[in-house]
Amino acid sequence: MTTTLLVIGILIAGTLIFLQHPLFGKQPSGERLKRIQQSKNYTNGQFQNLSNTPALSEDATYFGMIKELLFSKIEHTKPTDSIPCVNTNLLENTINDDFMVWFGHSSYYMKIDGQSLLIDPVLSKNASPLYGTNTAFAGADMFTCEALPKIDVLILTHDHYDHLDYSSFKNIKDKVSKIICPLGVGAHLEYWGFPKENITELDWYEDASLTDSIKITATPARHFSGRSFKRNTTLWASYVLQTKNLNIYLGGDSGYDTHFKEIGTKYGPFDLAILENGQYDRKWKYIHMMPEEVVQASNDLQAKRFFPVHSSKFKLANHPWKEPLERVSIASAKQTASQLITPKIGEVIYLNQQDQVFEKWWEQVN
Repeated sequence: MTTTLLVIGILIAGTLIFLQHPLFGKQPSGERLKRIQQSKNYTNGQFQNLSNTPALSEDATYFGMIKELLFSKIEHTKPTDSIPCVNTNLLENTINDDFMVWFGHSSYYMKIDGQSLLIDPVLSKNASPLYGTNTAFAGADMFTCEALPKIDVLILTHDHYDHLDYSSFKNIKDKVSKIICPLGVGAHLEYWGFPKENITELDWYEDASLTDSIKITATPARHFSGRSFKRNTTLWASYVLQTKNLNIYLGGDSGYDTHFKEIGTKYGPFDLAILENGQYDRKWKYIHMMPEEVVQASNDLQAKRFFPVHSSKFKLANHPWKEPLERVSIASAKQTASQLITPKIGEVIYLNQQDQVFEKWWEQVN
């Protein structure tokens, strides 16, 4: 009995010590917390979604979810082949047109109107606070922090580890000029050494001018936040990026809901909608979309083209790794409103070329 209690005590003490690591960030306080408390999206000590959003579906339990994640017999949740990538050199870029490059999962780079934009960078090999527990697929880790040029604006959608990576942020700190993020997320960044004056926090439907020709507006998403046991003390968001020639929707993580239709009506149509597609499960259907819902969301947004991300780099759910792309392709073929694009990691997407063609690259990968 004494030995058991000692072991439990050591585990608890070790956990508490580990939770002091800087990677967990800081909770909002002071003026930042006062601003949060004034938000109409913040009630009873937490940010709220527009609709009631349970973390799990009504027939699911946390025990069942963990058991399935650990012992599932679903095959091919990780590729056996290397993910094909295009080694686009961003440091010596000579492309004059507006373009985008995907880094896998939800990380991507844009160059628009001469401004370099970086979204949700996870450029280490890990999407977890525990090193080695969720490593990038072979081939999907080509782009590193060293491969990035100077960044005019870094845009964050929320503070989960697969979107806000401590290691990546440490390594790109000196490359970043300005940061746009949802309410409260700046507390993590300031704690990690980013100057407070370079951080702009936005509530839903607040906007900021990045340049004379580029405006960004934070819009709702249906998700949650948190880097430790306490949830929803910081906001999560999608964004509308309006430029001289382009109107782009940056989706972040979200379950399907009425906000897509509302955003499409208010800000659409969009030249491109970037929507999460992957790491889904019926057990958490309210906070991540199924592939068929991604297609519906693109239609709701009145998007001319849509790009499904949040796949092809990390295993965060128990579906076969290529299933998100297979299902979204089938669903997209049944409608004609929005055009699906499926670039490889690293492939240049020309944002002003609506007729650019991409391969179904995953079909040749095991």
